[in-house]
Amino acid sequence: MKYVVITGASAGIGEEFAKQLAQQGCHLILVARRKERLEALAGQLFDKCQVKVEVIAEDLVEPGACERVANHIADKGWQLEGLVNNAGFGELGKFDQVDLQRQLNMLQLNVACVVDLSHRLIPALKRSYLAQNQPSFIINVGSTSAFQGGPNMSIYFATKAFLLSFSEAIHEELKTDGVDVSVLCPGATATEFADVAAMNDTNLFKAGAMNVQDVVKSALENRKKAIVIPGFRNKLMVWAGKMSPRSINRKVAHFWVGSGH
Repeated sequence: MKYVVITGASAGIGEEFAKQLAQQGCHLILVARRKERLEALAGQLFDKCQVKVEVIAEDLVEPGACERVANHIADKGWQLEGLVNNAGFGELGKFDQVDLQRQLNMLQLNVACVVDLSHRLIPALKRSYLAQNQPSFIINVGSTSAFQGGPNMSIYFATKAFLLSFSEAIHEELKTDGVDVSVLCPGATATEFADVAAMNDTNLFKAGAMNVQDVVKSALENRKKAIVIPGFRNKLMVWAGKMSPRSINRKVAHFWVGSGH
């Protein structure tokens, strides 16, 4: 029996990954802070899909959390076939006006935790391929914000740029080891992310958000690709950004994460 690990699985994109993977018959290890929500989701998935769902309640911002997750998986002898690094958050506001600790936590969750957990679990994903000659996978949840600097969300945009570069690199490194690595780069998506980041009033979300089901479906269908950009509008925005100078792109980004008032 092999499992897929999903971080940030209690809501939004992470929860939808859990639902769609369970529908495909995958056994799951769900990781997030909110144990009650994880257990409720685990029960729903077992009842509906008859898959095994394990729950690990950890705040991945806390020191040593990723190590504890990896050790728990090893101690239980759970074999792996996939890892979805989804946990993360954003914060709207000028860099010097947003609480420093909040931004350091963002770096920890969006970047350091992805590196930490991936490094610890890649050996298990390699073993999975060797045992059954079936590719395992890593999906890192990035954003279209990875492709430019982001005034009013400087740290968040920077973390997603890191994920884009990091994912592209290990996509190439792990090809011959049977581990498919992709970075999912959605634009505005209808989840609780906008509430947490205080972004509901921005031009980006006022222009409309993609539904989470289509975002996750695209990620799973294209997980052999290094970069997955779901939705025509998102693809168009990224393409247009590649054609424009960075001085223009950061002004466009400033507009989209600015208020419509």
